[in-house]
Parts: sequence; structure tokens; C-alpha cells
Amino acid sequence: MPSDPSLLRELLPRLTELSSSLNRGRLVERALEASGLALERPAITILGVLHLAGEPLRVGEIAHRMKVVGPHVTRQVHGLESRGLVQRIADPADQRARLIQLTADGTAAIERYFGVVEGWFTDALSGWSAEDRRALGALLTRFTEDLTARLSTLD
Repeated sequence: MPSDPSLLRELLPRLTELSSSLNRGRLVERALEASGLALERPAITILGVLHLAGEPLRVGEIAHRMKVVGPHVTRQVHGLESRGLVQRIADPADQRARLIQLTADGTAAIERYFGVVEGWFTDALSGWSAEDRRALGALLTRFTEDLTARLSTLD
């Protein structure tokens, strides 16, 4: 199906504006502050990746999901481990390998953080119908997946 160039030209500025709002608005930093967590963006991202995965992951898998290199994650995991937010456990599939798992404190921390962010998003969408919220979720998911797949072919 041919695309409508005017629609695409209208979409790009909106995406740029959204990205700018999230970054300049310091969403992550403000949510960390509001949730009482003294963590940096990479650390909270690791907790989020683990929480959303719903299972322990290898450092390499965390790095892959974050789109960063393994040593970056390893450094962050050490800090999270020393704070009692994650722990290393044996990989049942390979006893020589280790998985990273949230601790109870890590789960509580990421749930507090997500609660703050979800509250802000809920407020922003409070005037939207349930149908509009569902459509936004479905279309944003589809667009993100399709664009990510297309851009990955350029790598």
C-alpha cells in the first residue's frame, strides 16, 4: 500500500516532540526522585528489563534487550548486587553460567518506579476513552516493532 507522504511528514515531528518531552522532561530522573530511588538511568533500566522479563536473565540477554554492550551491564549489575537489588544465581541449563535475578528489594524498587510512571501516563490519558487507549497501545506497539525491524536491517 503506498504511503501518504504528508502523513509521514506530520508524524516525524510528533515523534521528535514526544522524544524531546520524555528526555528534556527528565521522565526517568523525575520518576526516580519521586519513587525515592537513588539510582541512575542504566540501573533502573536493568531492573525494568528483569521485571518485564519475569525471569532471571544472563548479562548478555539484558545487554541485548537494552541495546548496549555486556561490560556496561556487568558494571551496573555489580552496583545493583551490592545494594541488594539483584542477585546472581546458577543457570539451571548450564551450572557454570550465572543468571541475574531481582531480589525482593529489587522487585519493590522497580514496582515503585513503574507505579510513578504509570500514574503520570494514566493522568495524561485520563480524558481518553478506553477504546482510544487500547488503539494507542496497539498501534504504538506495531509501529515500534515494524520500525525496529526495518532499522535493524541497516545495521
